[in-house]
Amino acid sequence: MKRIAIIEDDHAIRENYMDLMQRYGYQVEGYSGREQAMLAFNSRLPDLAVIDVGLGHEYDGGFLLCQQLRQISASLPIIFLTARDNDFDSISGLRLGADDYLSKEIGLEHLMVRISALFRRIGLSESNAQSQHNILQRGALTIDNDKMQISWEGNNLEVTITEFWIIHALAHKSGVVKSRQQLMSDANMVVDDNTITSHIKRIRKKFMQIDPLFDEITAIYGMGYRWDISTETGTQHTAQSSLCN
Repeated sequence: MKRIAIIEDDHAIRENYMDLMQRYGYQVEGYSGREQAMLAFNSRLPDLAVIDVGLGHEYDGGFLLCQQLRQISASLPIIFLTARDNDFDSISGLRLGADDYLSKEIGLEHLMVRISALFRRIGLSESNAQSQHNILQRGALTIDNDKMQISWEGNNLEVTITEFWIIHALAHKSGVVKSRQQLMSDANMVVDDNTITSHIKRIRKKFMQIDPLFDEITAIYGMGYRWDISTETGTQHTAQSSLCN
């Protein structure tokens, strides 16, 4: 049984979400604040953390909690579920490493579909090794499907589950333009276009921390994204410019 942790300071809202997820067969634990949640997480991490942004007196407590969790685990699934649905907060949450950012206006059935899709991606890591080669090599990129690890020029990248499957979807069909809808399908996600764009930007940033000349992900205006393999590996790359979003 999958374990979900809900970090929400409003008691009634927290209980409602806990009851909902329990009806769907999940084991659910609720926490009213960041410190209370971290005490529990230091002993055992959940299978999914659903976090509100504002937690009691901490206006950005959820963002801080996300940062703390990412220091513990790069792959723990994290969803923000909050009334703060403006673009600035949404982008901030995704850049901090969340897999999804949802408004509390979302329908309950839609919420459970998003959670189910996230868990399904995790399950793909177990079946993927049986249906594909364990190692995918694309130039300087190496993807280990068994360990769900990605490396560039021999250096490991710390990626979330969502980032892993986006990179995998692009690199598996290198040179082929993938629309945002195709990326969602290939990576088994249910997110909006802006969320895909934010994930791509974060993925690029992680590669560029290892290699400032990284330029493998090309945005094709009005179509989507493509993984291009440089003709040279190492610190030298072909002079190929990515179109901006």
